[in-house]
Parts: sequence; C-alpha cells; structure tokens
Amino acid sequence: MVDHWFADLAMSERYPIYTRANAGEVMPDPVSPASVSLGMLLAGEKGWRDAYTSTGMLAVAEFEDDRPNTIGCFGGYLFLNMSLTRIFGVRCPGMTPEMVDLQYFGTMPGIPPYVLRPGDENETRSAQLGLWVASIFQQDDLPELRADATRVEAIVVGRPDFSQLTDRELLARARAMVPEYRALFERHIQVSSASGLGIGTVAGVCDAIGQPGLLMALISGAGDVDSAAPSWSMWEMSRVVRSSVALQELFDGPINELYARIQSDDVAGADTLRAMLAAFMVRFGCRGPNEWEFRSLTWDIKPELVLVAVDRMRLMTDDQSPQINFDRVKADRENATVAITAALAGNPEVQAQFQAGLRAALLFSAGRERTKTNNIRIVHEQRLALRELGRRAMEHGHLDNIEQIFMLSDAPDGVALNSEFEAFIADASPWLTVIRQREAQYLELFDYIPPFVLNGQVPPLHTWERRSHRESVDVAQPGTVLTGIAGCPGVATGRARIIMDPSDPGALEPGDILVAPTTDPAWTPLFVPAAAVVVNVGAQITHAVIVSRELGIPCVVSVIDATRLIPDGATITVDGTNGTVTIH
Repeated sequence: MVDHWFADLAMSERYPIYTRANAGEVMPDPVSPASVSLGMLLAGEKGWRDAYTSTGMLAVAEFEDDRPNTIGCFGGYLFLNMSLTRIFGVRCPGMTPEMVDLQYFGTMPGIPPYVLRPGDENETRSAQLGLWVASIFQQDDLPELRADATRVEAIVVGRPDFSQLTDRELLARARAMVPEYRALFERHIQVSSASGLGIGTVAGVCDAIGQPGLLMALISGAGDVDSAAPSWSMWEMSRVVRSSVALQELFDGPINELYARIQSDDVAGADTLRAMLAAFMVRFGCRGPNEWEFRSLTWDIKPELVLVAVDRMRLMTDDQSPQINFDRVKADRENATVAITAALAGNPEVQAQFQAGLRAALLFSAGRERTKTNNIRIVHEQRLALRELGRRAMEHGHLDNIEQIFMLSDAPDGVALNSEFEAFIADASPWLTVIRQREAQYLELFDYIPPFVLNGQVPPLHTWERRSHRESVDVAQPGTVLTGIAGCPGVATGRARIIMDPSDPGALEPGDILVAPTTDPAWTPLFVPAAAVVVNVGAQITHAVIVSRELGIPCVVSVIDATRLIPDGATITVDGTNGTVTIH
C-alpha cells in the first residue's frame, strides 16, 4: 500500500488543524475518487466557503486559493477543518472556541487547546456575524428550506430515463448537480451553525441558574425531524408484518432472500407491504449507510437493508410504539420549558434570551436535518447517473462491477481536460487495469484507523493504526462506570448489543441497548427497538443525539471505545441525563 492515496488533497498551511469529529458520521468510510471530485470535496468545500462568507465570518481574501480549506481528504478519509471552526467561535458574538470544541469534540482526549493566532480576532467580521446572529434569534420559520425542497423535488421528478441517455449525457447529468449541491450545502452549514448557537444559548442559561442537566430535556422531542422519519414509516410496515401470520413466516426465512420472497409471494398482507415499501422507496430510497458517498448502496439500491430493520421492529408489541417515547420526551420538554421560564420571571431580559435561544435551537436543529435531506437527494441523482455509466461499462467488459466506476475522478469544475471520466468514455479499454489497482488500494484503506485530529501534517499511512492489528483491550468489569456526553435524558437498563454494521443487527431485540461505533441515517431504524443508545464518538449536535431526542430514548455519546470495552450481552444501565454507562 502506498503512503499517499492518489485522491488526497493538500493540507491548508494557514488553517492547519483538522478533525474526524462529525466527519466520521458524514463519511465513516474512505471517500471514492468520484465523490472527491464531483461531491463532498468539490461542491461541499465551495458551499462551506460560501457559508462562511455569506454569514460574514470570513472574507474571501482569507481563503487560500490553491487548495481546499474547509474540508480535507487524507488517507482517503474525510476531515473537517477545525482551525476555521474555532475562528468562528472567536469571531461570533456569544461564542468561544471552547464552546465550539465541546459541540464537535465532546470529551475526546488529546485535543490540542485553542491558541489565539494573529488575525483570528477581527472586529469587522464580528460585526457582520453579529447581524447574522441577531437575525437567527428573530426567526420562527424557515420557508427557504421548503423552497429548496420544492426545487429538489422538481429535479428528482424530472429525472430523465437514464437508459436513453448517452454516456456523455450521463456524465453531464452528474456534473449538472454540482452547482445545486454547492448551494444546498451552503444552506446546510448556515443552518447547522445556527442550531449550535441556539443550543449554546440555552446551555448558557441552564448553567447560569444551576440546572445544566435540563439542557437535553429542553431540546428533545421537537418533532418533524427528517432523519427520524424513515423509522416511523418502517414502524408502520412492521405493524403490517406483525398482524399477518403469513408475513411473519416469510420474515422467519433467510433475511438475504427476504426482498425476493416479498416481491414474489402472494400471501396475506403482501400486497399492502409491497405498496408501503414502494412508497417508502420513493420518499426515502436515496438514504442509507454512508449516504453522502456515491459508491454506497442506498436503500433503493439494496432494499434488503430496510427489511432488516423492519424485521427487528416486528418483534415489538404495539405498546412499545416510538410514539409513546416521543410523547413522553415532548411532555418533559414542555414541563422543563415552563419551569425555566418561571424561574426567570424576575429577570425578563434573560427570560427573553432563553426563549429566543430555545426557539432557535428547536427550529434550526430540525432544519439541519431538512437541509441534509435536500443535499442527499441531489447526491443520489449523481450516484444514479454514474451507476448507469458503470452498469454499461460492466456489460461491455470494461469493469468487473458497477461500483468500480467510482474509482474515476473528474476534473475540477467538470473541465474536459484531465477528466478521467471523459477519457474513460472516449476509450474504456485501457482503464480496467488502473481501476482494479485503485479499487484494491481503496478497499485496503478501510483497514486503517484515521487519526482523530491532525495538526499541520499528515502521518504516512504505514504509521496509522490498523483495525486488523489492533491490540485487545480488557473489557469493563462489573461496577465500572464509563462516561461520555449526555445525548437524550432518561435511564434504561438492558442487555448490551455491540452492533458494528447496521445491515447486520440480527442479535438486537426489543429492550436491548444498542452500542455502536458511530451512527448515520442507516442506523436510525435500529434506535426504535433499542431501549437506549451508546456511541463511541459524538457531541451535542451529532446524528445519534438528534435522532434519540426525536425518538425519546436515553443516549450517551463520546463513550470512548464503548464497542470494545462493553461486553456483548452484558447488562448495563445508560443514564442519558448524566452521560454515564454502568456495567452490571
């Protein structure tokens, strides 16, 4: 294996600190060359820059022109630039670099402390940011997100018949999505930043009155969170399965053949389930594991992934409905809101600050997930166009599998010169050997564990820890208390189930506690049967936290090495209010 993946990018010299925090949720696996050139690391980088300038945080002249600044790709893995995010904390009124660190890093060890650098403080930028912040706390609706969703829906509905397009037209379709991706990603960063400001404001008030434990209750059960919506639909499908003895028998067979059995068998309830599954795919088919990555198999490409989750949910009784948990956390939120508001009655200024902060936290947290959905739908349009290109190449013997098409890289901004896609379309015959070599190297990258933080340099790949060579650790003994970050309040005791892959949750049963390395929307349906969730990484605004708040189950994130320390099958107690996991 070479020490430098060919699709890696140059590290910023001006902004040298990078992290896998949050990036590990967005893209947990190595990034394919196609995704680097046509996706996250092209449109994403430019959209992030747009967000920083449109909010007033940075001037255009503060970016380095010859390399990406906001996002990095090192060893094939996505990294986020924390130097810039910390500058946001410096320049934004009411924020600090330490507050930003808490939202991204949680309690992870080894984080370099922030050191003020010349130029980080900028009165002009702070004044511009101040105007943007003031506008955030005055909003009670986000109509622009609905407008974005309407525009994206028109693009999806207007999708041409890819089988009728030429190879160059397929590539043109993927390229045509880049400007839309860029604009939607700018919106995603703006709304995500606003969400953090709202949560930070509420946290500050809770701390000031000596009630820091109420923060999670106050921002839980908001409702209308896009990343939780597929779980509700899967729950409805699970009720159809549970009510039919014939469907239950279908699900009792081999899970890898389940989708084919449902499509072919004419048993009681099968028509209803097929119709629900088809409607689900129209609405949510673009989502799935590692959904920002072009190469990934989303739910409509591999529908068995949906049925795996439905299979776990069908074991639950009706009185275990996620609606019950949601109603509980919503009531807790409303009660906590009344209590804090009453406690601040003697200080109307702080009371108004609290109410504005809470409104922003709830509005923009849900908005963050909506912007993510809009982005993913555009990513899927690129994915499907390139997959058709790959399918044709495979049929002609130019590829071994469809996914190898993503080993090609496009030129910056889609310029034909130096575009590997253009060269492949012109003459695919000389490319198979190169693509096979790249695929082998790419798949080897999965064995490497990327550093959590990079500071000014990227260690050569041969020095990175490898999953296959990791030393064993002593599992936690009875009485051990592991600490992390409180994600969603509540306490649950149950059997720990260590699940490393959301497509293989067979051991997870209702009432078990899901212990996962990280989570993305593919994991969300597994939250429904779980009594609680524990995650190795994460912070206040990570995916696991947002979804657990919506589904109303206790959650603790940033429990370092939880999947290695907690014995599978052990009885544990998760305290989502205090951020602890106790081994019994």
